[in-house]
Amino acid sequence: MSQGRSTIETDVLVVGFGAAGACAAIEASDEGSEVLIIDRFGGGGATALSGGVVYAGGGTRQQEQAGVEDTHEAMYKYLRRETDNVISADTLGEFCRESPRMLEWLEEQGVPFDSSLCPYKTSYPNNDYYLYYSGSEQAFTEVATPAPRGHRTYGKGTSGRLFFDKLAESVQRRGIEVLTQTTAQQLVTDETGRVVGVKCRALRRGRVHRVLNRWSAKPFLYVPKVGRMMHKVVEWLEHRRSAKTITIMARKGVILAAGGFVNNRHMMRQHAPRHRGGLPLGTPGDNGSGINMGAAVGGATAHMDRISVWRFLTPPSAMLDGLLVDRNGQRICDETRYGAAIGDAIIRNGGKAWLVIDDVLIEEAKEQLKEQTLWFQKLQVWYLLLTRKRGTPGIDAQALEATMKELDDVKPLYPPYSLIDMSIRPTIGFPAPMLTLGGLVVDEKTGGVKRANGSVIPGLYAAGRNAVGICSNSYVSGLSLADCVFSGRRAGRNASAQL
Repeated sequence: MSQGRSTIETDVLVVGFGAAGACAAIEASDEGSEVLIIDRFGGGGATALSGGVVYAGGGTRQQEQAGVEDTHEAMYKYLRRETDNVISADTLGEFCRESPRMLEWLEEQGVPFDSSLCPYKTSYPNNDYYLYYSGSEQAFTEVATPAPRGHRTYGKGTSGRLFFDKLAESVQRRGIEVLTQTTAQQLVTDETGRVVGVKCRALRRGRVHRVLNRWSAKPFLYVPKVGRMMHKVVEWLEHRRSAKTITIMARKGVILAAGGFVNNRHMMRQHAPRHRGGLPLGTPGDNGSGINMGAAVGGATAHMDRISVWRFLTPPSAMLDGLLVDRNGQRICDETRYGAAIGDAIIRNGGKAWLVIDDVLIEEAKEQLKEQTLWFQKLQVWYLLLTRKRGTPGIDAQALEATMKELDDVKPLYPPYSLIDMSIRPTIGFPAPMLTLGGLVVDEKTGGVKRANGSVIPGLYAAGRNAVGICSNSYVSGLSLADCVFSGRRAGRNASAQL
């Protein structure tokens, strides 16, 4: 085993084994480089916890089979509005033009997709549907003709684990070595400032570490306090004397793909103090280590305050006919927007919001529960319906009446009314998942990490949520995984090209 040596050499070293790291490694290997991947745990990261949705369009095979007409121009116009110039027009245009081919590439790696089109608006489709409107396309019809672009990996339940497993199998088929339970601690640079390797800590006997980390993963996601307590033992094991320090030298380049920082409480307080009450969507590995290592050698960061907090009104789709208001009875935002946009609007409103519905919508929602929800969605909807309040207590009645009258043509609601609390607050019954979007600034042609003066740090690349990318300003479902594939392949291809 490579862990038996104190120094290891390879062409390209990938730090982090999620979607971005796997795609980077595959691409670098296919370009002829020797590749080594390291991961603090067993691989998968936040990718394996995700819904396995890839945002793709412009005429994918699945869209065509479903009878959906889409063009890369329409996809570009929508994303230009949605992402608000976070990347250059050229890069976004390339992403949209190459989108159908990106999905084909994923299929070549073994990731399955399907063309069954969801007939209603939802945050995540049930097991009957795998193509759906995963963003705010229907709210921006004046910008571009909307099209469903959420391509969910074809598998039951939340299919992120299947998405990652197929990429991991592709990595294995290429003979790429993966060192698990190996924590990157510091980048190694030469006298010119070029990044030439990484210092790591590797566990010699990691069975207990592996088991405890697996046991703490779900509590860490759903009940963070319990997960953090369980994970303290995992961290203790990582610092025992049995852990060995190794240095991995990379002849061509190091690619940072170690995830975001949603589970670094200090960084969250520093960069995003308003985002309290959300549920961190990630693993203990989403602690900002990759971003911090890059910054330590001069890498610039951006959009570190951009946190995507999700507050979904659907499923069931009947909820979209409700009215989302603040204490003053004012409408907060278009209810058809994606859950991240709704979450942003609620955060800007101090984290408070209520959905006004009537008895007709309540009955429709109950009927739709049977067909439109997976088990965890069903539990959340029942929680909301059971905790709703009759009437509109605490809301400015006169202002609410004026708001409802103004929207009567598009949102007719009839008394008696009920209020559902949609505020961002810590609750098991109705959590608000959140993830970080900012990271290291990269050259959009190569994925090379840039300094504050715009120059590129030789030998260092970043991808996925370690880097500023397509979704770093505004997130819609599937855009982060799509960006992981896009940026990971870019970094792998260009790192491999170095002499």
